[in-house]
Amino acid sequence: MNYQVEIAVRHLVEYVFRSGSLEGGFRSVATLTEGTKAHQRIQQQYGELDQKEVYLSLEMPCGEFVFVIDGRCDGLLVDEDGQVTIDEIKSTAMELDEIGADTFPVHWAQAKCYAYMYAVANDVPNMNIQLTYVQVDTDVHKRFVQRMTREQLEVFVTDVIERYAPYAEMLYRHRAKRDASIDGLAFPFPAYRQGQRKLAGAVYTSIAEKVKLFAQAPTGIGKTMSTIFPAVKAIGTGLLQRIFYLTAKTITRTAAEEAFARLQAAGLHLHAVTITAKEKICFQEQISCRKEDCMYADGYYDRVNGAILDMLGHETLIDRGVIEAYARKHRVCPFEFSLDAAYAADAVICDYNYIFDPRVSLKRQLAEHKRHTALLVDEAHNLVDRSREMFSSTLGKSSFLALQRDFKAANKRLSAAAKAVNAYFIRRRKQAEEKRLIEREAPDELLLLLEDFVQQAERELAGGTGGYVPETGPLLLETYFEAVHFVKIGKLYDERYVTYVDISSQEVRVRMFCLDPSHLLREMGKGYRSHIYFSATLAPIGFYRDMLGAEADDYTLSVQSPFSREQLEVVLLPLSTRYRDRETTVDPLAAYLRQLTEQRTGNYLFFFPSYAYMKMVYERFMAGDSKADTMVQHGEMSEAEREDFLTAFEAGRSGGSLIGFAVMGGIFSEGIDLVGNRLTGVVVVGVGLPQIGLERNIIRDYFDQTGRNGYDYAYVFPGMNKVLQAGGRLIRSEQDTGLLVLVDDRYLQPHYARLLPAEWSDYAVITL
Repeated sequence: MNYQVEIAVRHLVEYVFRSGSLEGGFRSVATLTEGTKAHQRIQQQYGELDQKEVYLSLEMPCGEFVFVIDGRCDGLLVDEDGQVTIDEIKSTAMELDEIGADTFPVHWAQAKCYAYMYAVANDVPNMNIQLTYVQVDTDVHKRFVQRMTREQLEVFVTDVIERYAPYAEMLYRHRAKRDASIDGLAFPFPAYRQGQRKLAGAVYTSIAEKVKLFAQAPTGIGKTMSTIFPAVKAIGTGLLQRIFYLTAKTITRTAAEEAFARLQAAGLHLHAVTITAKEKICFQEQISCRKEDCMYADGYYDRVNGAILDMLGHETLIDRGVIEAYARKHRVCPFEFSLDAAYAADAVICDYNYIFDPRVSLKRQLAEHKRHTALLVDEAHNLVDRSREMFSSTLGKSSFLALQRDFKAANKRLSAAAKAVNAYFIRRRKQAEEKRLIEREAPDELLLLLEDFVQQAERELAGGTGGYVPETGPLLLETYFEAVHFVKIGKLYDERYVTYVDISSQEVRVRMFCLDPSHLLREMGKGYRSHIYFSATLAPIGFYRDMLGAEADDYTLSVQSPFSREQLEVVLLPLSTRYRDRETTVDPLAAYLRQLTEQRTGNYLFFFPSYAYMKMVYERFMAGDSKADTMVQHGEMSEAEREDFLTAFEAGRSGGSLIGFAVMGGIFSEGIDLVGNRLTGVVVVGVGLPQIGLERNIIRDYFDQTGRNGYDYAYVFPGMNKVLQAGGRLIRSEQDTGLLVLVDDRYLQPHYARLLPAEWSDYAVITL
């Protein structure tokens, strides 16, 4: 029996022929790619008999496999004698003089595959193969032509497939073993917790019916396993081929890794790859992806295929440590290596941005792959603000002024392009009567200027003028990427955006700010079989459905808390924590906190809406001669400092109380588990409202204008989510008990009270 392997021509030849070094991330983003406009300009010159974007396919046996390869060739040219030429068009920022006939073998390979596919389908004995390179900013083109017989093409394509076959065979053997392991896989705990089976069933149903699920499930029921297990089962039944488990924080990534490890212990055989951010996993002290600076970038593509075969042939749970070990063994960049491994994996654990961010999304995913992929979005409440930032973009004046000066002698065209952008910023500064200008239109003039700057920067970075020098290169590369992103966001700009100009004595910044990310989340997530959005605090559910792009047919699920009311004691202290009242109420608040921790010793977390407020209360608390041990969160804590902070919360520690002062919405208010006696009580000070500012007010005004409650959307709902997350640190298991103190008089108002979970509603009000 022959097994079928489907693969696109481009991906086939890129696997076999990719070689050389990483190019600082530049070439993979911008140069030598199929530029749509350049293609169209060349195709417009075709004759009446010529065709463009011609679909071709071919079946070829190789051992026990039949390879089904397909793709669209750019051009099919027919001359007066009936001779057929395959035309493969490539746009480039390089100078055409630097491109020879043999500079890019992968391009010839792609064209030869198309030529053979056409020759077989149409019984043609000879074919012409043409490469057309187009210089993006001049439209000058250069062509190379080869003539080959059908037999020569068959030998070539057969060799390509034979070189790809070991990888295809490895994947086939793995998937057969994977599916067999899933078939007999049982839920990896003795029983489902209350609500867990309901969530797992809803996840599987949503995947089966190709819809999104918005699930609010309380802490402690095991949301991670409740989403991963049914998704794995969906792979076993053929509904899925891949899972993306998307997170916002390292700690929730670890929970996903632990879930896959538990399933593996129960018999699962599955490739699960974790992608770690480049700045964390890079082996170099200073990140530079130029081959001259990094041995792991130098010759990366010559070694990566062997590294992938080695790792996937011997490992299943591929976390950061495994990636690093094989990256050192094969001398490949660990970050790029993890991305290449992810395309072959059954499950990928990564940050939201690898799917939703237009800058860094995994672009080699084909539509066919997406149709068999589910997205499991953990702590989905975080995606609202994260996506708003992903779809926004900011540019500052200073970098363009510096580049204008740096390249004045070395590259006059680049210097002039940077000067034009800098002059735009100067004009905007002169126009401003206030510190900020707010407009509802895209900055079209700036976008046009940036397109010219991007073209000139591409030529310089591709080595077009020889003016690239280490001192200016990093600034040019950074500014280039910022400009590319700005232009890309400009193409997304619609009525859901505003533009504002922020002016200070040292800088002028223009920001395109996304107010409502729901439409773009739908667009970036389009094509995936199912999206599962889940969180302990996806409330109010209507707000999150609205902001995360729900369709009318998508499902909503709310799972009740499995914990008894007796486990949680809730106290409400109605002091005003509004900014104007804080100086008045800080002393009674500090006194209450001291009294609480002295009379009821244990381990406590105190959460505040800001670092400044936390510092104010901490100073008054300590001035009262507290006997408690204290720790204080500060900005930019290292991973070791975070670990030390949490490790200090020991179960059954002797002596007085231990208190951790922390901020809502920070690293200690989400995703941490201090079970049992490790945490006695949590105090949440305030209602978590974001600080009043320009962007929040713009969001408020936008939603007011679109018929929704703008203040709730901009302030109340995001703020109360932080409250729910902070309070949720307390009860993490069936055995946990504890005290939750809510400090703010607004909790007595019906509008805020309605946003509290049912299990918090039976509170006692205390007065000082």
